[in-house]
Amino acid sequence: MKKIIFILIAGVFLSQPVLAVRVKDLVSIQGVRENALTGYGLVVGLNGTGDKASSMFTITSLANMLRNLGIAVNPTLLKPKNVAAVMITANLPPFARSGQQVDCTLSSIGDASALVGGTLISAPLYGPDGKVYGMAQGPISVGGYVFEGASGSGVSKNFPTVGRIPDGVTVERSLDLKIGPQITLLMNSPDFTTANRLARALNGAYGTSIAHAMDLSTVKVDIPQGASIVDFIARLESVDVIPDDRARVVVNERTGTVVMGDDVRIATVAVAHGSLSIKIGETPRVSQPLPLSQGATTVVPQSEISVEEGGRRLLMLQNGASIGSLVRALNAIGVTPRDLVIILQCIKKAGALYADLEVI
Repeated sequence: MKKIIFILIAGVFLSQPVLAVRVKDLVSIQGVRENALTGYGLVVGLNGTGDKASSMFTITSLANMLRNLGIAVNPTLLKPKNVAAVMITANLPPFARSGQQVDCTLSSIGDASALVGGTLISAPLYGPDGKVYGMAQGPISVGGYVFEGASGSGVSKNFPTVGRIPDGVTVERSLDLKIGPQITLLMNSPDFTTANRLARALNGAYGTSIAHAMDLSTVKVDIPQGASIVDFIARLESVDVIPDDRARVVVNERTGTVVMGDDVRIATVAVAHGSLSIKIGETPRVSQPLPLSQGATTVVPQSEISVEEGGRRLLMLQNGASIGSLVRALNAIGVTPRDLVIILQCIKKAGALYADLEVI
């Protein structure tokens, strides 16, 4: 009998106490985040895997680049088979300083077949405000390949039209952020109970009322006067808090995986599971004519039909049943991944599942 895979979020033994989590793993500080940078550039040095003549923007960009270098060319005569136009993306870390280096990703926007062996020509990267925050340049690292034959057939691995340049972006503009005299903590998983516990834990750690829970996702903290911001935030991030969250059941129908927390409860409910299996098979049989009858030999398919109806017993789950009872009951009736989703949805529809049900 095939059993469904169940994963208990809180651990195998439900009697174990809930472990505390650092504030650092529960929240992020408003304003202290990465900023997206975007740019456009040309990759050169490709072995005939670049853009075709139909990519006019690549030809125009190549002609403009050569013109800026003092080389006048006729764009109609350019064949950019060794050049590819790419979009460049990078994340500018918080408190970035001029001269710092970060990684960038390049993605082909033309009809190039691969960026293997290419080199990005210096290209500016812009922030949301339209200002240049970095310059990208360097050889591309591509975790794949593509080989094509003369007839058009070929073989490829991964995605050779996307590559990365480690430390390929040099920060040109420092990103200054001001923190204080108050910081705002943003909950990674918004919850009223966790926000309240967080504020209480911080007030208890500092012995004064410095934290105030504004809503389920925001906690404001006052920085003590004269305190070092770095020391204060480092101490704040190390405070332990016991988080809380809504009971949730997550079902993946394709793999038959169910993930649920130990706080999932069900009311009194009866579950009956039965299935009707119909099998239809065909066996080819040869029809041979009688001697001297001038008939023709034919193949006559003969169908075989069988019907089986599963007889599953009715299972009763008592009020307040734990996750263990639900696991044992569903496995006892031998549900398949597809049936499991229907059963859980029916239990939820009946109002007997005290948890959020998510099907992915």
